[in-house]
Amino acid sequence: MIYLLLIPIIALGFIAWLYWNEPRIVYHPDSKIEQTPDQFGLPYQNVNLVASDGVNLNGWFVPGEDLSEEGHGVKLTVLFFHGNAGNISHRIEKLAIFRGLGVNTFIIDYRGFGRSQGEPNEAGTYRDAQAAHEYLTQQRKLSAKSIVLYGESLGGAIASDLASKQPVGGLILEETFTSTADVGQQMFPFVPVRWLVRNKYETIHKLPGIHAPLLIFHSREDTLIRFDHGERLFAAANEPKQFVELHGGHNDAFSVSALAYRSALSKFFAAL
Repeated sequence: MIYLLLIPIIALGFIAWLYWNEPRIVYHPDSKIEQTPDQFGLPYQNVNLVASDGVNLNGWFVPGEDLSEEGHGVKLTVLFFHGNAGNISHRIEKLAIFRGLGVNTFIIDYRGFGRSQGEPNEAGTYRDAQAAHEYLTQQRKLSAKSIVLYGESLGGAIASDLASKQPVGGLILEETFTSTADVGQQMFPFVPVRWLVRNKYETIHKLPGIHAPLLIFHSREDTLIRFDHGERLFAAANEPKQFVELHGGHNDAFSVSALAYRSALSKFFAAL
C-alpha cells in the first residue's frame, strides 16, 4: 500500500521539477565566444544593439561575396537566428556557407547567450529579433524585401514570429519544431506538458499569417525534433513554399547533406 501512495507523490514531484526547471531545459546558453569569423578568413563587423526593454545584445555582420559579373553588390541579407544552445561563435561554418552564396548575414545572440546580457525567455527572444530587424532596416537602411529570415531549431520559431509581424523577403526554417509543447509531450508522454509549458514557441500557429516565400529543411533522421514537425509546418504554411529533406542528425544534417543544402539555398536566394 505504501508503494501505491508513493507513485502520485513521485509523479507530482517530477511535474513540479519539470515546471520550475523549464528554462534550463529549453535554453542552454554559452557565454564564452570560442572563435570569431576573421579566424576563418571571413570579414565581419561586431555589432552591439539594445532591445526595446533595454537589454544589451551582441551580434556579427558578415558581408557576402559579390558574385555578380557586373559587380553590382550583394542584394540579400540573411538575419540568422541560431538554436537553443551555444552562441554565435558556434555557427561560423554556416556563416561561411551564406557568404559563399553571395548574401550578407547578420547573426545575433539572444539575451543570456554569448556577450548579450539578460536571461532568455520567449517574450525576450522575440524582442531581440525585433531589435535585430530594426538594426537592419533603420541603421543599415535595408529594404524589408531584401531581408531573409533564417532560423535553426529554436531560431526557426523566433524567425517565424518576426515574419508574422514584419514584411520580409523570405523565411528559411531548419529542423524547427511545431511548438515546445509538442516536443515536450513527445519527450514526456505521460506528463501534462501542454499545461506546464510557459515558453510555448508555437511556430505552427504563426505560419498561416506569413506570406513570404518559405523554405523548410528537415531530416528524417533527426531524433530530437522528429520529421513530422517539419511536415506539419509545411502543411500549415502558405505558398510559395518548398520542403527539402536532408539526411543526418539534428545538428549536422546541413553538413551531411551539404550539396543538397547549398543547392536549395542557392536556388531560393536566386528566386527572391
